[in-house]
Amino acid sequence: MNTLIRTAVTAAALAAVTTACTAPTGGGEDPAPRRTSLGAVRLVAYDGCDDLLTGLREHAAENVGPYGFGHAMPMAMEDSVRSEAKARTTQTPEHSTTNVHEAGVDEPDLVKTDGDRLITVVNGTLRVIDTATRKITASLRLTEGEGGPGVPADLLVAGDRALVLMRGGDIMYKRIAGPVGDTRYVLVDLAGEPKVLSTIKPQGSYVDARLVGDMVRLVTRSEPQITFPEPRPDAKEADLIAANRAAIEKAPAESWLPAIEITDAAGKVTKSRVACERVSHPADYTGTSMLTVHTIDLAGGVTAAGTDPISLAADGDIVYGTGQSLYVASNPRWWFPVVRPLPVEPPPTPTPRPSGAAPADEPTPSEPAVDVPYPARTPPPEETEVHRFDITKPGAPAYVASGKVPGRLLNQYSLSEHDGHLRLATTLTAADGTGSSSTVHVLKATTLEKVGEVGGLGKGERIYSVRFIGAIGYCVTFRQVDPLYTLDLRDPAQPKVTGELKITGYSAYLHPGADGRLIGIGQEASEKGRTLGTQVSLFDVSDPATPRRLSRFFQRDSGSGAEWDPHAFLYWPKTGLAVVPLVQAEKSGALVLKIDDKEVRRLGMIEHPVKEGDYPYQPGIERSVVIGDSLWTVSHEGVQVNDMDSLTSQAWIPLR
Repeated sequence: MNTLIRTAVTAAALAAVTTACTAPTGGGEDPAPRRTSLGAVRLVAYDGCDDLLTGLREHAAENVGPYGFGHAMPMAMEDSVRSEAKARTTQTPEHSTTNVHEAGVDEPDLVKTDGDRLITVVNGTLRVIDTATRKITASLRLTEGEGGPGVPADLLVAGDRALVLMRGGDIMYKRIAGPVGDTRYVLVDLAGEPKVLSTIKPQGSYVDARLVGDMVRLVTRSEPQITFPEPRPDAKEADLIAANRAAIEKAPAESWLPAIEITDAAGKVTKSRVACERVSHPADYTGTSMLTVHTIDLAGGVTAAGTDPISLAADGDIVYGTGQSLYVASNPRWWFPVVRPLPVEPPPTPTPRPSGAAPADEPTPSEPAVDVPYPARTPPPEETEVHRFDITKPGAPAYVASGKVPGRLLNQYSLSEHDGHLRLATTLTAADGTGSSSTVHVLKATTLEKVGEVGGLGKGERIYSVRFIGAIGYCVTFRQVDPLYTLDLRDPAQPKVTGELKITGYSAYLHPGADGRLIGIGQEASEKGRTLGTQVSLFDVSDPATPRRLSRFFQRDSGSGAEWDPHAFLYWPKTGLAVVPLVQAEKSGALVLKIDDKEVRRLGMIEHPVKEGDYPYQPGIERSVVIGDSLWTVSHEGVQVNDMDSLTSQAWIPLR
């Protein structure tokens, strides 16, 4: 399943839940705003609806263009079987779990298992498979006419509660490709016959979520609901902007305050909005987006307090969580000026030129020019803003601090909290686009103030993967060859590069292997940087000064989803088993490897049955799970069980 570009947010935990503001007035009894200064970044609570509306209107008007806010663009059963499952009293088999960034912090994924059950949502239907009988014991249809089977969904599971996260699509994606469906969070009771306990429909697009214990924090992103006047073709750009600003000045607070609709098990619908007093903002913000964090206790369900929402008047796209902290990074948006051709006059009759002559290098004066539709804008600075929230207590997160670093993050693996410090790896591109280099920044976790940094990594290249393991960091940059840098971060004030390994190709995902070993999943490449196919590398990093590659597996003309989605990679340390989804021109499947402390060795390839029909195809395997002595693989067509040693097929469970 293709995952839409995700953006992320959270905000300060302010007063207790209050009734949402329904008009842009009435902030009289609001508590004093909470203000925290951290250099150029601070998070400030609004003084009620009047203060909120004034600030949002002012900043939104400064950032609106002739065509709205689109200045930036980010470059998707039988009862007898149930009886057998209930009667089973055997011990839960040993099993793998979702490959996550931090131990104890679960992340949404396509498949979840507790060893006794395998749970997945495919084509809008949740299914529970009993791992002993290898049969579907229950199913629950979650989509009926609302985007249907095309709605992508992920899962979080704790005990007998599942939270199904249905994505409505990123805001900018919806502008380009049209609506994808509503964002919905569906809480399901898995005890006995699955049933929906509640459905939450927040305004905006689903961003990301984290589960610690039974507590889920979910984030959504929304934009102001403002109707701008239709632009006239003959209107001047200044007039278009003025008209849009006038529309902003008339917009009420509700245009920004995210709406929330909750339907309980009995069908009762409760509608509300985030209260003005529960919205905060950094010192510098655009007023063109709102990020909201919802909190749900899976064990307790959705209570009268709803999802305890809080919002931040900001943008964001990366969430990173530990057992104590939730970080939200506001990566800079890709920025493109909008150009529109001027009216074109009929071209003059071309002047004949000798046969075979090349056209002139420069356009003739009669060729049409292009016009920038609003005054030339300076690209926003390429910098990342990050906020830290304390999640050690139940309920909404408590804001701790904010900070800012130059450059752009790759993904959540670019962040890591360790021993009271936050490490961030970013790539900064020169303003004129002529060059780039990467830096690892170290910030104090309590204040997010800068402590130290080490830069100059991969000049002219960008980061392709990052992994922090304790006090050591690993960073891969790439353009033509792959420098793997090892970093000593034991002294936060003086981080330093200790080693470098240059090889062709790159690793797009790095995973801890046996002691002193690092596994890389990526692409081999020619000396000129042209990718050639999937490669799995085993690195010896026991001596940080001299990292070296011990072994690799290479499959020409292939690619793997594990390169950009770590959830697709399975590594079972007990036996050294590794499974990597593989896509080739002629077939797809799951590559099964054995990785020990010396080499990477191919064990075989698992393939799902060809889907017959007018257009036969082989389903691509997306996830792999170890349960007992068997390897379970999942595609959109079904689940296959193979013996983990011989790879012999043991069962096929269709999902359609």
